[in-house]
Amino acid sequence: MPLWTPQSQTLQTDAGFRVALAEAQKGSEEGGVPIGACLVSADGKVLGQGHNMRLQKSSATLHAEISCLENAGRLPAATYRGATMYTTLSPCDMCTGACVMYKVKRVVIGENKTFVGGEEYLKSKGIEVVVLQNEKCQELMKKFISEKPGDWNEDIGEESK
Repeated sequence: MPLWTPQSQTLQTDAGFRVALAEAQKGSEEGGVPIGACLVSADGKVLGQGHNMRLQKSSATLHAEISCLENAGRLPAATYRGATMYTTLSPCDMCTGACVMYKVKRVVIGENKTFVGGEEYLKSKGIEVVVLQNEKCQELMKKFISEKPGDWNEDIGEESK
């Protein structure tokens, strides 16, 4: 996918992406992994938002997308099927699985230079994937990884070297 398309330019200014980015910044300010997510309905309503809370809550599973879905609460299946998940980083296998399970319509990814998750699997399940390569998302991750490489490796299930 090219770095710039009319669609990616528009999506970077969407409320859903702005909320996800604000969540990532909140996570960074809390000393956590700076990844944010926002679930938006087909009619543009924010259904849920969250950020990675693994470090803050000593959780094994509270990635941004999972936190976002948890904060959205129970929703009818049809709501998920028309929804867009905005996330500041390519989703890991766990978060990809959650998007597939709930059959979200589209996943908008802030950046995938730091980490490439289950994008091909999402596509294979008929979920539209859009990658923005947003510089702010990249900067947040670069700073976190340089300051806390062990915590980053733990977050993606890798052993520290």
